[in-house]
Amino acid sequence: MGADYRAKYFSRTESGFPEEVEILGTTYIKVEDLRYGTNPHQGASFYRPKGSSGLTFGDMEQLKSGKSGLSETNYGDLNHGSNIVKYFDRPACAVMKHLNPSGAAVQVGNQDTRTVYMRARDADAVAAFGGTAVFNTKVDADTAKEIMTSVVEVVAAPEFDNEALSILSDYETYKMNKEIRVIKLPNMANLPKWVGDEAAPTIKTLADGTLVVAEALLTKVKGAGDLTIASTEHAKHGKFVIETQPTPQQLDDLLFSWYVNLNVRSNGIVIAKNGVTLAVGTGQQDRVTAVQQAIRKAGERFKGDETLQGAVMSSDAFFPFRDSVDAAAEAGIKAIVQPGGSVRDWESIKACNELGISMVFTGERCFSHH
Repeated sequence: MGADYRAKYFSRTESGFPEEVEILGTTYIKVEDLRYGTNPHQGASFYRPKGSSGLTFGDMEQLKSGKSGLSETNYGDLNHGSNIVKYFDRPACAVMKHLNPSGAAVQVGNQDTRTVYMRARDADAVAAFGGTAVFNTKVDADTAKEIMTSVVEVVAAPEFDNEALSILSDYETYKMNKEIRVIKLPNMANLPKWVGDEAAPTIKTLADGTLVVAEALLTKVKGAGDLTIASTEHAKHGKFVIETQPTPQQLDDLLFSWYVNLNVRSNGIVIAKNGVTLAVGTGQQDRVTAVQQAIRKAGERFKGDETLQGAVMSSDAFFPFRDSVDAAAEAGIKAIVQPGGSVRDWESIKACNELGISMVFTGERCFSHH
């Protein structure tokens, strides 16, 4: 395309990207050059809006940086992890890997932060290896000790107590984690959550330099009252209404799974029970394969166990056929949350009624194609 084409964009030189750039009328100043972008041969820099304050990532502090800085993927994991745990007023943790949660958990009863972390990590301990753990609450000494028992690349939270910081810096005792990066994320409560909140748009640059600008992905589902019992009326097949009501525990897990699914790459399926993910199906081109992937992952982990019995499942878009419901029922799942809106909703509702499954609609889709 030549020099004329490249001159249209701010380009990276030997000294990195420029110190200041303007995008869509907003001036951004460079905070730092990153270790690399998505891959080691891609340069990258991190910017914040000029003159802004009260930010989460723009005001974050690297309390321990290891031998190398952050990459673009690290920032992506921090972003998506924070966008999960921000929805909970109880201690929560999301363990991220390649911008998807390998596991997430929220406090149940009087569980301490260490237990919440362990549940999130052990939801998929293999995938969690070398991942990023993001908390919405202070990390204490007991939690820090647990973090240091396995390889973690980044740990981030709004606050760390002094003893926790000492443990996370104890190279002699925890030799496997010399490279761990400890990030303080302030102002997490300021992150937008609900439709209507003030939020910066997402900006994607296409290969030829054109841009797609879109509203941020937020949800209107603030609580169980925003979920509706699945129902539909079809001109040929008649009216169908879910016969089995979700229990209070199922409603809590359905909300939890929906908030996690907001940050799962589509097609996204989240299976959860008692405030922890049992499996995440992500990035599939068709919905039933995403369902089967999640069920298979859960089945491999809980082989011979009854843990999936009574679990719930969220889907980031509607079911075009009943095959996903059939697969969920066979695995022991008893409640489903999905957007609704398919011309074949009647088929899914009919299947749920035949199989004794509850289903609720959100009335919104939460595709994420990060």
